[in-house]
Amino acid sequence: MKVALYARVSSERQAENDLSISAQLKALRQYAQKNNWSVCKEFVDEAESARSANRPAFQEMIAFAKKKAFDTILIWKHSRFARNREDAIIYKSLLRRCGVSVVSMNEQVDDTPAGKLLEGIIEVIDEFYSLNLAEDTIRGLRENAMRGFQNGSMPFGYCAKKVLDGNNKRTKLEPDEITAPIVKKIFQMYLGGNGTKEIAKTLNSEGLKTVKNKAWSSASIAYILKNEAYTGSLVYGKKNKDKFSNTANNIIRLSDNHPAIIDNASFNSVQKIMISRSKSIACPREASSDYLLAGLLYCGKCGAKMIGSPAKSSKFFYYACQNYLKRGKSICDMKLIARDKIEQFIVDRLKIHVLTEKNLKELLQMVFDEIKQNAGEADSKLKLIEKQINETKTRLDKLYGHLETGKFDADDLAPRIKTLKSEVTMLESKKDEIIAGTEEPKAFPFDLNSLKEYVNDLMALLKNGTILEQKAFLRSFITRITVNQPKIEIEYNLPIIKEKTNERSNEVLAIDNIGSPGRD
Repeated sequence: MKVALYARVSSERQAENDLSISAQLKALRQYAQKNNWSVCKEFVDEAESARSANRPAFQEMIAFAKKKAFDTILIWKHSRFARNREDAIIYKSLLRRCGVSVVSMNEQVDDTPAGKLLEGIIEVIDEFYSLNLAEDTIRGLRENAMRGFQNGSMPFGYCAKKVLDGNNKRTKLEPDEITAPIVKKIFQMYLGGNGTKEIAKTLNSEGLKTVKNKAWSSASIAYILKNEAYTGSLVYGKKNKDKFSNTANNIIRLSDNHPAIIDNASFNSVQKIMISRSKSIACPREASSDYLLAGLLYCGKCGAKMIGSPAKSSKFFYYACQNYLKRGKSICDMKLIARDKIEQFIVDRLKIHVLTEKNLKELLQMVFDEIKQNAGEADSKLKLIEKQINETKTRLDKLYGHLETGKFDADDLAPRIKTLKSEVTMLESKKDEIIAGTEEPKAFPFDLNSLKEYVNDLMALLKNGTILEQKAFLRSFITRITVNQPKIEIEYNLPIIKEKTNERSNEVLAIDNIGSPGRD
């Protein structure tokens, strides 16, 4: 008989006990061998709750069962298959129609009416246990949070500090001397004008990892920037949507609960910038319009965007305040501004104040100074890399210990050992790169002729480029234009110019916006 093995754990804590994936699979293989069953495929779900059937390996197993790839699914216990009575009935019924049975090696029942009744009782008990445990767990977590203790994993930048609470040990947050500076750097870079994507690129290029030892992404950077924990506040209850709604009564918030890494003023400034940037994302209509300053122009009286407004059957074109157009003069009395005049004015200002050899040379000097400053941060990066190497080697030593004691088979641990050894090799390689890059540059990396070429290329793009190219170019140098007649304020955000290569590119100039401090 051909059988498929299915193993599941819902958490790392459960995996540490006898219900680990390796232990389940080992027992299931031995049981199949004892019964002369041929194991044709194994399915594994790690850190997946059985209260839902939306488990990757589980759904894959059901798909194979429909193709009649095996006769029986062998599981450790019925709770490994499902803790939801409805799911258990539906999927077991579906499998029976496909000629596939589900066998539990520790809760064996026969195919008689009495056996079916016993199986149903087991499933009902499993579901009751799961739901009751969930309620008790949530109640305990809320009580723990109300007393100022940490639930779950540590936010990046913090480490666990154990404190006595009667006879029990609880967890408080304490800044980590190695990763806390990285959190500060993320906030400083964002306040300096960098976006989440650029910050992630910077950290990844330096070999830094997230709290889950993964590469940084825009989402992980945004999560840190929005996390109130870095101000010393404990916030709990936002994500418990199954049991609690996100109301003021259900969210637990304790200020000054633990040492802060970021001050409240900086944190609040970051939140304002994130809100303003999310609103200023150009919609398709803005990107495709003929208005060069669409998405950049703001009313200095009320703060609303200024949008394109044709007049007299599109014979004339203006920029107008949204509040003036949609809500009337009583809300904002900003006058219309002729499109041609203000667009030409902004282009001229850009040529005068930015696109000169002198200004670009100063910009490149800023880049040079930043390279020298980054070289001085090598020590903290090396400490973090060395910490990650030591932690990974410690995990390897534990796995080797399990092999020596015979607790696990080599076949079970080999893939994990291979992965960890690859991580060590990668980290050591990154360590060598950091050491090799600690030497400060001794010469300015650009010459005057290159600067002249850049200036000419930029001027040509601003004059002859398509509307989309000109818009992209303006957004590289300008973050906001505020009009309060007769005064116009332009906030510049100067990009870094990449060094040219010998090969010609279709792009006139390749630029990366690193967000140097904006200036009026």
